[in-house]
Amino acid sequence: MPALLSRPDLKEKILAGERITPAEAMELYDAPLPELGALADACRQRIKAEAYGGRGNGIVTYIIDRNINYTNVCNVYCKFCAFYRTERDADHYVLSREELDSKLDELTANDGVQVLLQGGHHPGLGIDFYLEMLLHIREKYPHINIHGFSPPEFNHFAEVFSMPLGEVIARFKDAGLGSIPGGGGEILVDEVRNRIAPLKCNSDQWLEVMRIAHSQGLRSSATMMFGHVESVGDRIEHLSRLRDVQDETGGFTAFICWTYQPENNVLRAEPVGSNEYLRMQALSRIFLDNFDNVQSSWVTQGPKIGQIALKFGANDFGSVMMEENVVTPAGADFRLQKEEIEALITESGYEPHRRNNWYQLLD
Repeated sequence: MPALLSRPDLKEKILAGERITPAEAMELYDAPLPELGALADACRQRIKAEAYGGRGNGIVTYIIDRNINYTNVCNVYCKFCAFYRTERDADHYVLSREELDSKLDELTANDGVQVLLQGGHHPGLGIDFYLEMLLHIREKYPHINIHGFSPPEFNHFAEVFSMPLGEVIARFKDAGLGSIPGGGGEILVDEVRNRIAPLKCNSDQWLEVMRIAHSQGLRSSATMMFGHVESVGDRIEHLSRLRDVQDETGGFTAFICWTYQPENNVLRAEPVGSNEYLRMQALSRIFLDNFDNVQSSWVTQGPKIGQIALKFGANDFGSVMMEENVVTPAGADFRLQKEEIEALITESGYEPHRRNNWYQLLD
């Protein structure tokens, strides 16, 4: 029997704004999708009720930014990744300053306010490369927030630089780093991580980067990539660990989940569809009661499912994302301009507004 039909008290608990347990989340997972979506939308309305001068329920935000992958060289060989190259591959690269500036000039011309700066785990780049790149961006493009370097990268840096993690983050912040993306989270259960990315940092290491960054005043996003070898229980454990850290630090700005993309990688897993995506996003919105924002993942699901996701707990439409090099090779090839994003938001009955990384409105 569907969970909410057999547990009306659970529905009442959610509508009253009370925190649900992991066990209750497991029950909720089997609820009818429309009812689950309606509960997630109710949570969204409650959480956003006071935002933007009391207009938060009627507003959906988005950001104009650009993904720049400064290198594709990586030595962790994640099984789900179609982006990485080794230094032996003919198409490996490290961006020059001229190439970087060209991308940032184009971002500026399109009213962009942020760069998502990430790369592979390059074994040969020292700390001076990163600090000089950060200083260069901060000095030449002060209007652009550097949202850069995922937790696995920071763990890689600490090892390569032979430097404490907190010192690496502090040095990067002093050089211009403004916030940290939640990449590399995948599923924060080590049994799963050991199957899909055994050379990448473990769950505790990922979370420790976020704790340290938050303690130094850097905000970050949180993510989940699901629909491969994990169980529903693993997904809920992932959400529970994020919620616990948010209780401690309050440093996460938003949660974004997306589904595994199966093309051009060695991970043999049957991908899940849009129904499963909407179900997990709705469940995440209900469970993550201490997160202010949930972002729709139109980049992997397509514009129409991204639009429907606004009725399943999402209050943000993500990014114009002028450039995307990681999930695209794995099969996600959707692209939208800001006018298209605004039209999709308006069609859904909301006001579209541009924002910055901290969810402040820019228009």
